[in-house]
Order: sequence, then C-alpha cells, then structure tokens
Amino acid sequence: MPNASAWSSLVDELGSFVMSGCCAGCDALGTLLCEECDRALVAQPVRRETPGGLPVVAALAYEGVAARCIRRLKEDGETLLARPLGRALSAAIAHAVADDAPAPLLVPVPTGRSAFRRRGYRVPELLIRRAGFQASRVLLNVRATADQRELGIEERGRNVTGSMRGRHARDADEALLIDDVVTTGATLDEAARALTTAGFRVCGAVTLAATPRHSRFPGNAS
Repeated sequence: MPNASAWSSLVDELGSFVMSGCCAGCDALGTLLCEECDRALVAQPVRRETPGGLPVVAALAYEGVAARCIRRLKEDGETLLARPLGRALSAAIAHAVADDAPAPLLVPVPTGRSAFRRRGYRVPELLIRRAGFQASRVLLNVRATADQRELGIEERGRNVTGSMRGRHARDADEALLIDDVVTTGATLDEAARALTTAGFRVCGAVTLAATPRHSRFPGNAS
C-alpha cells in the first residue's frame, strides 16, 4: 500500500495534469507535451567546464522547448514534466559515467529554503528520481544567498562562496553532482568544494541543461 509520501506525490502530479491546458513547449491545446516537443527533449549531451575546472555534462541547451519546459517545472508546478526531463538527465548521466567505472553517488545541489517553500519539492532531487536513480542528500545550505539571476559572473561566485557544507564521507565515496541548469558554474564549484572538504571525491557534474555561453543573464541560478 502506498505510503503518505507516495500518495502526496500522486496527488501533486494529478493536480498538475488537470491544470495543464496546453503543451509546455509550444502552447498547443489539450496536452501537457505534444509529440514534437517531446522529441525536442531528447538528450544531446554537451560538455562544459566550470571556472574551477570541474567537468560538466549537460543534457540539453537551455533554450526553446527545453527552457520553457524547465520553467514550467520550476515555476508553475508542472511536475509531470519531470518524467521526460528525467529521461534526458538519465542519458546525460550515462554519458558522464564510464561503463567500467563504479557508480558514483548522485548528489543534488541543495535547494534553498525559500524555493522549497514556494514549490513544495526540490527540483534536482525530483529529476534524479524521474531519471531512475536515488539521490544522496549529503550537501546542505549553511547560509542564504541572493538570487543568482540578478548577478553578473564575478558576483555569482562571491554570492555562493562558503554557502554549502557536506556531510562527512564514510569511505571517501565518489560523487557526481546533479543540478537542473548551469550558467557560469559558480554553484557547482561551491558544491564541489564542500563535498571535497567533507572527504568525497567529486568526479564531475551533470545538469539537465546549460545556458548559451553568449547569454549574460539567462534566467537561472547556477
């Protein structure tokens, strides 16, 4: 019999389905995601690197259909979109981890308290679950930060420095960071620092999407 958490998740998704009157990608009526927009969410992994040298694999470019769907998931409560987006994330994770390598812990970048209160769910953790994996919540926020969307590149780095702490690793576990969108990489570098300090070996990061390099203020937080 489903537990209370499972029932709550089911109710949230049914509510999202009932409220969705148009395609998240193109506004076509009568569907949450039309076939054409669903195809636009097939992963096309690209590699990036953060200022600190952390390798990043992003499943999608943060533009067009993908950007609209991610915004609907993050800001409009369309949690059913986590399923097709989770498939894209799963492909990027497979792209980032070598076939003969041991499976790393998938560590979501922590969600701020205000964002969690507003949404009722943690986006990176939800995406990991919909990708078919288990999230290891070993990163914590230790102080509040300003909204990254309003900051420039250098300001983003200063804003998140020292904002996270990792739980101590028991066996020097290898960790792969997971986030929804990467812009400058400042948040991922801070997360990697916190995990390394706690004794983890950070092998890289995977994000659902990466913003175009030419966009200075693309509307996401990492």
